[in-house]
Amino acid sequence: MAEGPLLRADCGRCAGLCCVGTAFARSADFAIDKPAGAPCPHLAPGNDDFGCTIHDRLPESGFPGCSAFDCFGAGQRVVQQTYGGTTWREAPGRAEEMFRVFRVVRVLHELLWYLLEASRLPATAPLHARLKEAEQRTERLARSPAATLAGLDVEEHRAAVVPLLRAASELARGGSGPDLAGADLAGRRLAGHELRGANLRGSLLLGADLRGADLRLADLTGADLRACDVRGTDLREVLFLTRLQVGSARGDHTTLLPTGLERPAHWLAGHEDPGHEDPEGPQGPEPDPVPAPHTEPRP
Repeated sequence: MAEGPLLRADCGRCAGLCCVGTAFARSADFAIDKPAGAPCPHLAPGNDDFGCTIHDRLPESGFPGCSAFDCFGAGQRVVQQTYGGTTWREAPGRAEEMFRVFRVVRVLHELLWYLLEASRLPATAPLHARLKEAEQRTERLARSPAATLAGLDVEEHRAAVVPLLRAASELARGGSGPDLAGADLAGRRLAGHELRGANLRGSLLLGADLRGADLRLADLTGADLRACDVRGTDLREVLFLTRLQVGSARGDHTTLLPTGLERPAHWLAGHEDPGHEDPEGPQGPEPDPVPAPHTEPRP
């Protein structure tokens, strides 16, 4: 299964499932509280239009979390394949089920993305057969009928796949970098720091300064990169970096991204000044020491 359009969101073929089926709380990412199942007030009301009325100004409207959100293509699969083109507005009696199915398929598509990324790494060749089998099993689940998906224990399936992805990460990193899985690095000044091959799975890098850090072969699975400063940072060889993480980070025209990841429009839309220099210099003050590793949370 090639990634192609299947694991990339195509909002035009969805029905605003993320704008209705997901919950969010008032925070720096979202301007309002919204429970799961309640349409966002900015969702277009027309039966044939599921667009966002503030899509072109989400960050400045208080919804940067929407700019960064990625369903990994689950939205269009649920609407077009699972429900044959029927939307929750057309079938309100099935809306709750559809939102539940969307949340399940999103997890399955996210796992598919990670499995495909792991399979592309030359160092994981000893695991390619197992990765392929896990990919096929996950794809079969994603193709299941709506009733099956609605009752699926997707966390049980995730728990079966994650150890394989961790093993792939170990092979790719070569076991040479620091183990910082689950570490609280929020706000840390790590500019220029040596983090090559680091295990940063599930780490908290909220607002951290990673400008110029060496992140080659660092595993960022599930790392929280919200407002993380990666201006001028080379991310081309980072492992398992998602569009969601890139969209939530603070980058600019000098940030180098892996093939297949687009530079977010808001990086260059006036929300960050690419020509701005911090008063403490391009790398900031002396880097903070890296703390001892924490227990790794569930990815």
